[in-house]
Amino acid sequence: MTMPNDPRRAAGQFTPARLPEDDADMFDLAPISLWLEDFSAVRERLEQWRAAGVTDLRAFLTEDTARIAECSSRIRVVKVNRRTLSLFGARDIDDLVQNLARVFRDDMLTTHVDELEQLWSGKLRFVSQTVNYTLDGRRLDVLLKAVVLPGHEDTWGRVLVTIEDITELETVRRKAAESELYARGLFEHSPVSLWVEDFSAVKMLLDEVRERGIVDFRTFVNVHPEFVERCMQEIHVLDVNEHTLRMFAAPDKPTLLARLPDIFRDDMQQHFQEQLADLWEHKLFHQREVLNYSLDGSEVHVHLQFSVFPGHEARWDLVLVALTDITARKKAEAYLEFLGKHDVLTKLKNRSFYIDEINRLERKGPFPVTAIAVDVNGLKSVNDQLGHAAGDALLRRAGEVLSKAVEKPFQAARIGGDEFMLLLPGTDERGAETVMGGIRQLLEVNNQFYSGMPLSFAMGAATSREGERLEAMLQRADAAMYVEKRAQYTQGAQGE
Repeated sequence: MTMPNDPRRAAGQFTPARLPEDDADMFDLAPISLWLEDFSAVRERLEQWRAAGVTDLRAFLTEDTARIAECSSRIRVVKVNRRTLSLFGARDIDDLVQNLARVFRDDMLTTHVDELEQLWSGKLRFVSQTVNYTLDGRRLDVLLKAVVLPGHEDTWGRVLVTIEDITELETVRRKAAESELYARGLFEHSPVSLWVEDFSAVKMLLDEVRERGIVDFRTFVNVHPEFVERCMQEIHVLDVNEHTLRMFAAPDKPTLLARLPDIFRDDMQQHFQEQLADLWEHKLFHQREVLNYSLDGSEVHVHLQFSVFPGHEARWDLVLVALTDITARKKAEAYLEFLGKHDVLTKLKNRSFYIDEINRLERKGPFPVTAIAVDVNGLKSVNDQLGHAAGDALLRRAGEVLSKAVEKPFQAARIGGDEFMLLLPGTDERGAETVMGGIRQLLEVNNQFYSGMPLSFAMGAATSREGERLEAMLQRADAAMYVEKRAQYTQGAQGE
């Protein structure tokens, strides 16, 4: 194509072509930009280079861009039509030629290499897509096509060039590309784990079940758990974003996709069964909280949002799954729940839990229910003589002993400053004696391990049969504990 600063801008070069009158009118009135050009001088220069041993024209031209400009300067414009003048905003051909440097600029040299290379290879036609500019500076995306006219194959003396304005098409394409790039950027850099999946095979399996006349889907999957497993295997993950890799400690996407069973395991099948039930009921958007695992084995609590892409409701072949990491929230909730039911100092259950458990046991049992009241001996003296830090240390030791002495369904609770209560459902007096014997043995071990103030308990037990209020039993256990406490103080005083 024409290039800036070439001799075609000399007005004397633009001699009208001697065409029949009808052909000249057709050329001038054609609705597409037409250029009639003389490439004979270009051909001569290419042949000179070929004779000099040039074989790779592209490399030869790009090595020195002045060679490209020289080829361009050898092209002579013979004629242009009206559409060319209007397209580029020129008054006449002289106006256009004198301002070619404003029309063909920027990356036109690179495009011209493509055109020359096509001619060099023996082709009598060439095509290129490039950017031109109108005389007022407006950008034009153009599709350029050229053909050596019949009878001029040996000289390239007449080449017909067409320029098609594809600015609107390219603008749409660029906007689409920018939109795709923007969407891709949102996907890749989202602070939420995003999964693009294909559920079409799952839909076909559900449709097959429906065609078999199944109405109660929940009962069906309860009877056929293998159906849920098969549906899980038919999910195809198409893509995941960068946050997914970080969230699940995966080095790359292939590793993540190869180890999906390590991420979705344990009770995930039960969650997926509920998800299938939603899909069965045509709920194409749903959400739930589930537990996944990272590739390093740590728990990842997530809030899952499932949505079928608009336009894909018929096949479910494009589904977006968003996973928000709620592990920190779950840990906070678990800690708050722990605080609501546990004593912070001793790590045993607290009085609130103890009251709820008493009410539950009174309603549901199992009976007999036994309680062991426990009191730490000498705590007030330790606080008065050594300070509350020493007293707290003694209470922590009491928590260690009592937590080791009971296992579920038994419970140990701190119900006051130095008062504890052990609840033993389904246990009688003999069972209580066994537990208290174990506590005494644990006290001996604990006192051997800790130097300083020895830890000792006063304990009393009582048992309630079905039909008796537990409150009366608890009072008996408390009274029995105080009997032992007085006896211990009496023995201690006598020993002194």
